[in-house]
Amino acid sequence: MPTGGKTTLTQFLIEERRRAPEATGDLNALITDVSLACKAISRKVAYGELGGMLGSAGASNVQGEEQKALDVISNSIFLRANEWGGHVAAMVSEELEQVYTLPSQYPRGKYLLMFDPLDGSSNIDVNVAVGSIFSITRAPSPGEDAQAADFLQPGTRQVCAGYAIYGPSTMLVLTLGKGTHAFTLEPMLGEWVLSHPNLRIPESTREFAINASNSRFWEPAVKRYVDECLAGQTGPRGTDFNMRWIASLVAETHRILMRGGVFLYPRDNKDPAKAGRLRLLYEANPISMLVEQAGGRASDGRRRLMEIEPESLHQRIGFVFGSADEVARIERYHGEDPPDAYASPLFARRGLFAQAG
Repeated sequence: MPTGGKTTLTQFLIEERRRAPEATGDLNALITDVSLACKAISRKVAYGELGGMLGSAGASNVQGEEQKALDVISNSIFLRANEWGGHVAAMVSEELEQVYTLPSQYPRGKYLLMFDPLDGSSNIDVNVAVGSIFSITRAPSPGEDAQAADFLQPGTRQVCAGYAIYGPSTMLVLTLGKGTHAFTLEPMLGEWVLSHPNLRIPESTREFAINASNSRFWEPAVKRYVDECLAGQTGPRGTDFNMRWIASLVAETHRILMRGGVFLYPRDNKDPAKAGRLRLLYEANPISMLVEQAGGRASDGRRRLMEIEPESLHQRIGFVFGSADEVARIERYHGEDPPDAYASPLFARRGLFAQAG
């Protein structure tokens, strides 16, 4: 075989469909369309400045964040690749304020597609790995235009989730609810080849990722956790930890899936109006599904993230995921804090990152 006997994405999807005789093939076709979009974005990212891909687009997205040129291009690629096939009823994107209604000439399908077309785009100009994240759920009214309320489904209803990472090699990491599997793009053939089947996250770790520049805004439970990790062998954990931060959710997730760790982007009081920084529907939910299917745990810091009922398309949330033991510990620390600890510095645990009283 041209792939050295390894399974391609197409073969993988066909084998999965054979295990579900009632399947129509629509989901397989949609995943194939998504994977094509990721191939196209990978090529754009690879050209960088040579293709005029870098720099600002001169506009902001619905979250008020500066759009990079590649944000706009990647969003368009996702829409064009998935609007025509008759597999989706509508789409939502980080880059669009409202639901994307399909052009009238295209049939409406049975699935809803949510995506972040280029996660970590602030890293583009410095050539750090970026990626695309996507989530697929069933449309409540197949064959009809979907409304915003149709997308407000908890993560437990996802039928597929995944991301592509555009790094030294381009990879597609995917779950259909039966394990998490990674495919590497074979550049000569242009095929996704199964390179890492059934990824598993170790239950314990000595590595965590958090943006320490926000430490003055953290909740007491998060301060306690980080302080204990940084205290090392002489501290309460009795072991040395390493700290990482890439500022690319896809890259952080990929590292944890490949070797373990825990990621924290918790709720804080930097902007009290926001319950977190990452988006529930098209960032936290799909990553949570991938992590859980790999044996990890995903939480908002207090409860299982995928059980949370979404309230709006661009809802933000605190996000903690990775090695199950560490996520459980963080949830326990939140449960041990006095109810008013977040609002009352008097009750905050003092430590390396604690604010002066």
